[in-house]
Amino acid sequence: MVEFEPKIIGFLCNWCSYAGADLAGVSRIQYPPNIRVIRVMCSGRVDPVIVLEMFANGADGVMVMGCHPGECHYLEGNLYAEWRIKMLKKLMACAGLEPERLRLEWVSAAEGSRFANMVKDFTNQLKGLGPSPLASEKPDETILASIRAAERAAGTSRLRTLVGREKELAEEENVYGEKVTQEEFDKLMDESVKEEHLRSRIYLLTKDKSMSVKELAKHLSVDTRVVLRHIVVLRRKGLLAMDRIEGISPLYVALEAR
Repeated sequence: MVEFEPKIIGFLCNWCSYAGADLAGVSRIQYPPNIRVIRVMCSGRVDPVIVLEMFANGADGVMVMGCHPGECHYLEGNLYAEWRIKMLKKLMACAGLEPERLRLEWVSAAEGSRFANMVKDFTNQLKGLGPSPLASEKPDETILASIRAAERAAGTSRLRTLVGREKELAEEENVYGEKVTQEEFDKLMDESVKEEHLRSRIYLLTKDKSMSVKELAKHLSVDTRVVLRHIVVLRRKGLLAMDRIEGISPLYVALEAR
């Protein structure tokens, strides 16, 4: 039986981790050839939507590598990368895909050996997890639909704003001298991720056909009151409208985002 070889997408920052990978190559340090490198100017520029797109297209794992904290060429870019990865892992869990398939590591330009070891370790970890349910010729349609919803949720202004303001909210006091604790912020992020993911699932389901609250609740395995609450929010945002009424049940349809 042929051993499973995971397909890894690696986003490497130009100033440190890419140079570390280059050093590993020049030094002829051996590491698995499973990683496909994408060079970016900063780990903080790796968009969450792009990461989820990689998984949707069949990647078994995604690795983001940047400068060590305090050494970022753009001062705080790697911190933004860390906050985005935390949010992404929560979204992946909501979508039914193992968060362990996504990893963030710090590698400097002088750490060729560290780069090689990180790739080896991640490759072995993915071999333990097995192939992604989205990597085969016939991907798991349920998880794929959920990842597409996560992809859409990652691009919402609510989640992008929370990620961008984590430091401000969790470390700085407001005008009343109040400060959000890290525990409170994490709880807020957990709730926001779950809500945005569910709203995105409702939106994508109603793009294909008009659906009632009961149909959506059954498909999503959630209470009808929860679905109705999210429908109200989506209608307020101009993303959902009532299409028609069948019997006594309104059917809702998604609108193109303005």
